[in-house]
Amino acid sequence: MTMPDHSPSSFGSRVAEAVQTLTPGYFALTMASGIISVGLELEGFHALSAALLVICAVSYTVILVLSLVRLVKFREDMRRDFMDPARAFGFFTFIAGTNVLGVRLGMMGWPGATALLLVVAVLAWVVLGYVVPWTAVLGRDERPVVKDANGTWFIWCVASQSVAVAAASVEPLAGPDWRAALALVAVVAWSVGLILYAAVGIFVSLRLMTYPIRPEDLRPQYFVAMGAMAISVLAGARIVEMAGAPMVDATLGLVAGSSVVFWAFASWLIPVLLAAGWWRHVTHRVPLTFEPGLWSVVFPLGMYAVAGIYLGRADRLPIVAFVGRAELWVAVAAFLATFAGMLWHLWAALVRPGMRPRALGPGAGMPDRREPGTSGRQTEGH
Repeated sequence: MTMPDHSPSSFGSRVAEAVQTLTPGYFALTMASGIISVGLELEGFHALSAALLVICAVSYTVILVLSLVRLVKFREDMRRDFMDPARAFGFFTFIAGTNVLGVRLGMMGWPGATALLLVVAVLAWVVLGYVVPWTAVLGRDERPVVKDANGTWFIWCVASQSVAVAAASVEPLAGPDWRAALALVAVVAWSVGLILYAAVGIFVSLRLMTYPIRPEDLRPQYFVAMGAMAISVLAGARIVEMAGAPMVDATLGLVAGSSVVFWAFASWLIPVLLAAGWWRHVTHRVPLTFEPGLWSVVFPLGMYAVAGIYLGRADRLPIVAFVGRAELWVAVAAFLATFAGMLWHLWAALVRPGMRPRALGPGAGMPDRREPGTSGRQTEGH
């Protein structure tokens, strides 16, 4: 592919390349900062929560603008992302990021902003929910596609559940004429998200059991498997808290009981994912450097915390709420470390290109690892 004709020493050329290679999943930064802001607000840490909300809103605006610029100036690159099973599902982070920001603004007393962003998210959910699976999976001539299944596919489920959370957040404040519709949207999105989780889980499991697993294959996005389960818990807890509506009344017992089961499964996944990270970074010494996919670790940690806090309150489970509160500070620590790594990465890539970002853990000094089946330019999007 022909690269833009810019001088290598030009700051403008580096910015243009960063936009050209922008990963579709960068809205995970908005998701991570937003959900941790929600957790801090629930626990009464208003100043910290407000700071995370600012990062959430600014990152959403900046990434949205950059994505629109990329659509206009680098349309062919974006089209290739839609055709790539390893990257296409990252577009669903836009939906989840929109809803997380909307829910947090609703907590500030701006339900209108939540409702507006929910409309945007639902439209994107309907469109991308059909376009991405077709372009990246069903419409490809190459077979088998399952060899490209990875953790980013779980973001499809997260997007659906984020719609359920936002709809359930708006429903109690809506007028009587809208409550039944919002309850329907919440329950349908929650149900669709669960079916998608089961389907994606099968595809990813087949990939892991059918093809060799290399250390560089277990990228941070596999943490989304836990995050998708955690947001299913949160969506269920919010549905349980909704005002009475026919759809809610018909599914209340199922939703409440299932949420506890899903929380248990999300908890079970955490040691599995930590063991995979140890195998990747300690046993096989793959460098732990910043990559946008690390936000797909921070978001699940924050979501697990908030889900536990909400579920503990909704179902009167104090031990679950306690675990959620403790996990919240793990998520805060992970956010701060990742945010610092991102700032250093951007500085080294855009301002001081002669400075290479250092590894953050075991494997420092080893050659850069690329995701199989993609070029280095695509994998290392800024």
